[in-house]
Amino acid sequence: MTSTPVRGGSAALGVERPAGPLLRQRADIAAPGVAILSASITRSRPAADLEVAIPAFNEHSRLPRTLRRTVEFLAEQPYSSRVVIVDNGSSDDTVAAARAIALSTDPRVPVDVVGCARPGKGAAVRRALLSSRSRYVGFFDADLATPVETLAAAMAALDDGAAAAIASRHHPDSELAQRQPLTRRVGGAAFRALSRGLVPGIRDTQCGFKFFQREAVTAALVQCRTTGFSFDVELLWRLYADGGRIVELPVVWTDDEQSTFRPLQDGVASFGALLQVQKLRQS
Repeated sequence: MTSTPVRGGSAALGVERPAGPLLRQRADIAAPGVAILSASITRSRPAADLEVAIPAFNEHSRLPRTLRRTVEFLAEQPYSSRVVIVDNGSSDDTVAAARAIALSTDPRVPVDVVGCARPGKGAAVRRALLSSRSRYVGFFDADLATPVETLAAAMAALDDGAAAAIASRHHPDSELAQRQPLTRRVGGAAFRALSRGLVPGIRDTQCGFKFFQREAVTAALVQCRTTGFSFDVELLWRLYADGGRIVELPVVWTDDEQSTFRPLQDGVASFGALLQVQKLRQS
């Protein structure tokens, strides 16, 4: 199976495949039936070197491409991995689509489908990461706005001891292949200005691509109180407060016009949640 390189991959970022103690040659293709078993809803999953969570709310149209591309990339890596789709109360065929893909992709990368009845991306991420036993865990959005190849740089940073490796659209070396609408750019700038004091030195808390040392993120997750748009800020703040090193990764990022974020309604709620995080810090 051949991976099609895109801009923003490990070569474009100038980061080679990590060579630390994590890496080891993975076992040969899993036994027949592994993908079928892993496609069921489970509560306990075997450990892997890396576990990728993809929160999904009504993602029937976008999820198949993202899931196939993710499995194709991971199947070529020298570390073991698995993918977890977290259905966040979808009313469409998201679960059916995820299960269908899980049965047809490379069995070396198991795909699990779990449910999360509590609304909000933060709740879905917590559900996946807190139930994982893998060494490195993380998530990215179902639209794959950040290329999956960015995982090469993330794994290198984590293997080098970082507590978190996050994609950053505002890194000096990042490129925006397709920009967001003006209303979202203005709102994002205001949000960054308010959140800057919570996580000093971090330019972009909201890009939907974040990976962690599981032990470090577990300690932060159990303390998190927000589940919506401001979840990322609180999670990074708690990691930072615990002394964790956060590495920002440059990306070639593409805005998805099908984004479900509503600038007015969701924006007001997001700023309210951010104020709550600031109050938590002061308490």
